[in-house]
Amino acid sequence: MTPMPGPVKRRYDATGRRQAAARTRAAIMDAARELFAERGYSATPMTAIADRAGVALDTVYASAGRKPELARLLIETAISGTDEAVPAEQRDYVQAIQAAPDARTKIAVYAAAMAAIAPRLAPVLAIIQQAAHDEPELARLWHQIAERRAANMRLFVADLAAVAPLRLDPDQAADIVWATNSAEMYQLLVGQRGWTPQRYERFLADTWHRTLLDE
Repeated sequence: MTPMPGPVKRRYDATGRRQAAARTRAAIMDAARELFAERGYSATPMTAIADRAGVALDTVYASAGRKPELARLLIETAISGTDEAVPAEQRDYVQAIQAAPDARTKIAVYAAAMAAIAPRLAPVLAIIQQAAHDEPELARLWHQIAERRAANMRLFVADLAAVAPLRLDPDQAADIVWATNSAEMYQLLVGQRGWTPQRYERFLADTWHRTLLDE
C-alpha cells in the first residue's frame, strides 16, 4: 500500500505580528510626544502615556522601555524620520555627504538635511533640555546627545577638509557647525522670528560657505 502523505507543515509568517508591534510602538511614541509637549516630561506619568496610546502599561515598557529610554527613542526617531533609530553612518544624508565630490555640495546636502530634521527634532529636544534640570537621567542623556553631535560635526568638517581648504582650525570649524545647526538656533529663527525652513536652510549653507571654506 502507498503510505498516505503527512500533513503539510505551514511556515510561520511573523509579518503581521511585526506590523502590529510597530503600530503599537508608533502609538506609544505619538502619545508620549503629545503628552510631553502638553504637560512636560516630569509631569507625565507612564500610565498617562499608556492610556493615551490605548495600551496596557506593561506594553509601554515592553515596547519602548522606561521613560528616559522613551525620551531617547523620540530623539532618535526624530532624527531618522522613521519609527526606528538609524545609526549616523547609515542615514541617507550622511552617505550623500560622503559621496558628494566637492565641499559646496556637501554643505548643501547637510543644510537641506538639517532643515528637514529640525522641525521634528527641535520640539523634542526643547522638552528634554527643560526637564534635564530636575531629572539626572535626562541630564546625562542631554550631555550624551551634545557630545555625539560634536563628534559628528568633527567628522563632517574632516570630510570637507578632505576636498577643500578650510579657513579655520578644524575643531573651531566643527564648533561653529555644532552651534549653528542646534535646536536652539532653529527655535530662535523659525520658532520665534518666523523664518521658513527654506530660509533656515539657506542661512546654514551660506554661513558655512562663508565661515568654513577658504575660497
